[in-house]
Amino acid sequence: MNYSLAPILNAAGIAIYVSLGLTALYGVFCVILLVRQISQKRFMTQNAANEFLDQIHEDIENKDYESVINLCDSPPYWSKAVPQLILVAMANLERPAKKLRQMLAEKFERDILADLEYRMSWISTIVKSAPMLGLLGTVIGMINAFDKIGNMQESGGDPSQLAGEISFALFTTAAGLAVAIPLVLAGALIHVRIGKLQDSVQEHTGEFLEILEDSRKS
Repeated sequence: MNYSLAPILNAAGIAIYVSLGLTALYGVFCVILLVRQISQKRFMTQNAANEFLDQIHEDIENKDYESVINLCDSPPYWSKAVPQLILVAMANLERPAKKLRQMLAEKFERDILADLEYRMSWISTIVKSAPMLGLLGTVIGMINAFDKIGNMQESGGDPSQLAGEISFALFTTAAGLAVAIPLVLAGALIHVRIGKLQDSVQEHTGEFLEILEDSRKS
């Protein structure tokens, strides 16, 4: 009695298509979310950052710490990294400058950078797993093709019937690469944007701490 693997392999093929589709959707979701998060944390332009820091400078020189807090907590700034860190600094003014600088660096890495890196790790996982899913689909397609060849040798049949299995095997490999390659490029661009965010946060928090230190000395 002959048994065919076709029903099992066909179900596995559908599972591969669904898995590739879901990984692609989640990868796109992570990319969009990361781009939005980075945009929210950064000042859109250098002029916007300078305008904010100038206002902070003026308020600190006047010892008007309440205005500094209100400005950082206002809708245009509350979601951005530098105002968030300044709020932390204002709540810990009694600390020495060196410890305050270290606290802000740790706060940035723990609360902001860690979340971005977590999302990036998912993109990296998808980049690695999508081609593997495609390769698994290729193996399934070839197993299905050889299963049909075995049945044809016993009962006869048209070799053109193998075209579906072979095309499936090649298509899943292409689909896996089609998911992974754009995410590789997107991940590289996001890495650059995260680097720019880190540089700008270090620069602007450094300026703020210098302003604060000058105010303490005066």
